[in-house]
Amino acid sequence: MPRSAPGFWQHRGVVAWSLFPLSLVFAFLAGLRRRLFALGWLKSERLPVPVIVVGNIAVGGSGKTPVALWLADQLRAAGRRPGIVSRGYGGSIEGVAGVPPGGDPARFGDEPVLMAAVSGCPVFVGRDRPAAGRALLAAHPDVDVLIADDGLQHYRLARDVELVVVDEATLGNRLRLPAGPLREGVERLADATLIFAHGEFSPALLRAVRPVPVFSFKLAGAAFERVANRSEICLAADLCGRRIHAMAGIGRPERFFAQLESMGLVIERRPFADHHAFTPADVAVPDGDVLLMTEKDAVKCSPFAPADSWVWPVRAQLAPGAAELIVEKIDGPPIA
Repeated sequence: MPRSAPGFWQHRGVVAWSLFPLSLVFAFLAGLRRRLFALGWLKSERLPVPVIVVGNIAVGGSGKTPVALWLADQLRAAGRRPGIVSRGYGGSIEGVAGVPPGGDPARFGDEPVLMAAVSGCPVFVGRDRPAAGRALLAAHPDVDVLIADDGLQHYRLARDVELVVVDEATLGNRLRLPAGPLREGVERLADATLIFAHGEFSPALLRAVRPVPVFSFKLAGAAFERVANRSEICLAADLCGRRIHAMAGIGRPERFFAQLESMGLVIERRPFADHHAFTPADVAVPDGDVLLMTEKDAVKCSPFAPADSWVWPVRAQLAPGAAELIVEKIDGPPIA
């Protein structure tokens, strides 16, 4: 579960059951809203290019942003010209705006700034996803497919493909908000186009999502890059024997820490809440010590990170087949 999530979301204890009536109200209203969109009583806006939504059903990090970056690479390799729209969570933008190179995470949100830096795609943010999509297409008329990051429940934006990213640990007690972490029930997964599993699924969850194709993925990185100069790299072996502090303000900091420890590094863990607004005090380390951080945190901390700070860029790695299914869904089956 995310560090900022309440502990009772992991179990069906007294607190969760006391909130269960509210979760029933939430589930009813969310289901009614989705049904009204399906019936056309609430209007979805269809943009002039295919839209691929990358989202999840639970609060907390499941790996959506790395999957969105993977998807942008795969679409480009297939000859498409993708753009990305995002809510811009944690930013201060009113309306919609394009994310410039090196944009301010406090203004645009940490994940959109990261995607703009890494993806090579135009990125627009706005709570109104259709408006953000229209603005992106007006500014970049060559874009021929849109990726909607974290847009599964934003039904005002019509979509052609739904990619649902699931880390089973974030599903917790399987109850809806506020009794549990779910925005939508597990049964919603059966309506997805594809499911990307961050880690192994239990047999019960696999049965629940059938017949939707499930592709497992992992996040992997090759080397550390100095925060102040990303062209300078080092390997885990270069850091062994040093006193190392590792910090993470992501949905599941413990996953990042476990990956570092699997490399043989001995670290002092510094977990923060997802989208934490870092200060110089948060990143301070004694002279001679090393600070390691995620790429998402580095976009916020680079102006004041200590000199011996390193970022570990990770990318989603998937088994073959997922990209071909997505491209076929938006382009149609290949001609024999």
